Amino acid sequence: MSAGLSVLFIGGTGVISTAAAELAVARGHRLTVLNRGQSALRSVPDAAEVLTVDVRDAAAVAAALGERRFDVVVDFVAFTPEHVRADIAQFAGHCGQYLFISSASSYQKPPAALPVRESTPLHNPFWSYSRDKAACEDVLMAAHREQGFPVTIIRPSHTYDRTQIALLGGWTDIHRMRTGQPVVVHGDGTSLWTLTHSTDFAKALVGLFGRSQAVGDSFTITSNEYLPWDAIYAEYARAAGAPAPQIVHVASDTMAAANPEWSGPLLGDRSHSVIFDNSKVTALVPDFVCTTPVALGFREAIAWYDAHPDHQVVDAALNATLDELVTAHSTLS
Repeated sequence: MSAGLSVLFIGGTGVISTAAAELAVARGHRLTVLNRGQSALRSVPDAAEVLTVDVRDAAAVAAALGERRFDVVVDFVAFTPEHVRADIAQFAGHCGQYLFISSASSYQKPPAALPVRESTPLHNPFWSYSRDKAACEDVLMAAHREQGFPVTIIRPSHTYDRTQIALLGGWTDIHRMRTGQPVVVHGDGTSLWTLTHSTDFAKALVGLFGRSQAVGDSFTITSNEYLPWDAIYAEYARAAGAPAPQIVHVASDTMAAANPEWSGPLLGDRSHSVIFDNSKVTALVPDFVCTTPVALGFREAIAWYDAHPDHQVVDAALNATLDELVTAHSTLS
């Protein structure tokens, strides 16, 4: 592991970037965070330098950074090819390694084979977010081949922290379980899902900093723990001190038709079983071991929400949609 690197985070106060920032500082890296400074939910480590800039304003970014060079640049908020082209223009010749946070949702859906590996094709016809991430990868890898741009591609799957409820209905689902109302789970509830705590993800991400072997390559970073969706809901119910959930199974297509906002995340990701092979990243970062199983991570999240009741928001429109789906499809007696 290389210590004491100069590191720039673009973003830095999101679910995965906050944990990575804390670990980077703890390991002695010199961290600079560039973002708009608008997040009140998570904070930047005291030891980090903060540059308050709109990353979409290329001129402002150039003015803030000047000719500074970083050993490592990580962009957590690039979502389109235009975003990464701006990064290439800014950082070509000014960084030793550029890490792009892509998405494991870009992998083939439905997967032709499990486990999902880095060699799995990138093809998601259901979700534009995933296709845009794959298009970003294409631009970056072309820049690597043609001009030596030092890109490393990172593909996380569903990563959460204490502020995140990893259910489709978020806190609304927790409220329903605590009040004895049925919850809706897609399909028959047996598809497998992988959830990764942000502090575990950070171990692998930060462990790749400065690794010359990682340049020009891609890495999946997830937990090796996977559970059926029915079991995930049951685990949340236990964490919330609620009775065993009353689950109503509804076809994913039907759910997406009832709430179009679910279409991409559900049809393009959650409705497909995903088991990931993390051996590639572990080969370079052998101390990458996930130590926060969902049983503990969910309890941490529920405790955080119970301590922050202003975040216990029940979405009335979503609740009404769930009620409609339960009424139409319930076989509960």
